[in-house]
Amino acid sequence: MKIKKGDVKLKAFTEILISYFQEHKFNLSKDIFITDVQMDSKKVTKGSLFIAINNGNNYVGEALERGAEIVICDRDIKELNFSNVIKVENSIESLQHLAKLYRKKLKLKVIAITGSEGKTTTKDLIFGVLSKTYKVKKTLGNHNNHIGLPYTILQLKEEDEIAVLEMGMSGLGEIELLSQIAAPDYAVITNIGDSHLEFLINRDNVFKAKTELLKYVSPERTLLYGDDPYFKAVDGIKIGFENQNDYVINNEKDSYEGLSFNLNEDSYFIPLNGAYNAINASFGIVLGKILNIDYLEIKESLKDIEITGMRFQKIVKDKTLYINDAYNASPVSMKMALKAFASLPLERDKVVVLADALELGDKEIEYHKEILTEALKYKFYKILVYGERMKKASKILNDPKIIYFDDKMKIKDFIQNMENIGVLLKGSRGMKLEEIIM
Repeated sequence: MKIKKGDVKLKAFTEILISYFQEHKFNLSKDIFITDVQMDSKKVTKGSLFIAINNGNNYVGEALERGAEIVICDRDIKELNFSNVIKVENSIESLQHLAKLYRKKLKLKVIAITGSEGKTTTKDLIFGVLSKTYKVKKTLGNHNNHIGLPYTILQLKEEDEIAVLEMGMSGLGEIELLSQIAAPDYAVITNIGDSHLEFLINRDNVFKAKTELLKYVSPERTLLYGDDPYFKAVDGIKIGFENQNDYVINNEKDSYEGLSFNLNEDSYFIPLNGAYNAINASFGIVLGKILNIDYLEIKESLKDIEITGMRFQKIVKDKTLYINDAYNASPVSMKMALKAFASLPLERDKVVVLADALELGDKEIEYHKEILTEALKYKFYKILVYGERMKKASKILNDPKIIYFDDKMKIKDFIQNMENIGVLLKGSRGMKLEEIIM
C-alpha cells in the first residue's frame, strides 16, 4: 500500500493507518488517501474513513455509497466482501489506538480539562482566550468520553497548534485511559464535587478519578481551583478567591451584561454571570499568560467569548426572561446557579424551576433537600420543582413556596400565566428542562 498522490489532507494519519493495517496483517488492494474520519455515516464524503461504532455497523453500506475510502467495523456484515471494509475485534479500541498514534505524530500542545463542574464553560473560555493568537481546536459538544475524545483527536489537522480537550468520566480508570490517548501538556481540574456518586460512592473516589490526570502533567503545568479542600495538598498553580492562591480573584461584580472581576491586580469582564465563572475564566487567563499572550489581548478576547448553549443562557420569550442553565446539574452546580440567579440585578420577580439531579447514589434525597433549602434562603417568588427526587425532598420540607409538578408542560402553563418574571431552569440533562421554553 502507498498514499495516493494528490491532495492528501491527512497525510500523517494516512501513514499511521497504513502502518496499523500492516501491523494487523490487513491487506488493501489499492492505494489510499484519507480526507477525514467519521463515526456518523450521514457525514461521510469521498475519502472518509468510517469507523462503525456499535449500531454504526448497520450503516456500513450507506457509508460506502457516500464514498468512504475505508470502513472499520467489528461485526459480521454483508459488506465484508468489499476490499476496503476491515473487520477488527473492537471498533472502539481501534478508534482509541489510532487516536493515540496520531496524537504522537502531531506537534501541537494539548490542554486537558476535567472536574466535577464547569468543564465545558472552562473549555470555551480557554479556547476563546487562545484562539486569536494560535490555531486552536476544542472538544465539540459532549465528545469527552472514551469514544468522543479519541474521535476529537482524529479531527485535528497537522497545522493546529493547540487542542483544548474536555475529559469526562463516571468511574475510576476512565481519566487514566483518556490521558494515555491524549498525552496532555497542560492540565486543568475545575473542582471536586458530587457528580457520579451513584458509581463512585463518595468525593474521595471522585478526587481519585479526576486526579488520574496528574500523573501525565507536571505541577508547573497543572492549574487547580485552590479553594477546593481536596487540592490544598496537591502541587500545581492554584486559582481561587482565598489569599493563599497563586492567582487571587477579587472585586467580582455581577450585572445583567455579565461579570467583572480582578485576577491579582488585573481587571477583566466576561459576558457571563456568576462568581464561579470568574474561576472558569481565570483558568483561561492564566493559560494565556503561560503561553505568552499579553494582558490586553486576553482582556479583549474575553469580551467576545462564545459559550456552549444551556449554560446560564439568557433567552427572552413571550416577555419572560429565561435563564437556561439546564444542560446538566449536580448539588454544587445547582447551588452555584441559585446564588448567581439571586445576585442577578433584574426588575422582575424571580422564579426558579428545579428538576432532579441524577446519579447521586443512596443520599440523593438528602442532596435534593439541601438544594431546596438553599433555594429557600433567597427571595425567589416561587420555587417550581419537577422529578421524583424533588418531589420527595419537597414533601420533607413542606414549604408553601415550593410547588411540585408532575409534568413539565404544566410548569410551562404556570409560567405563561405570570407577568414580568425571570425564570431559572436547572436540572440534569435527562430531565430536559429546556422543553419548557419551546
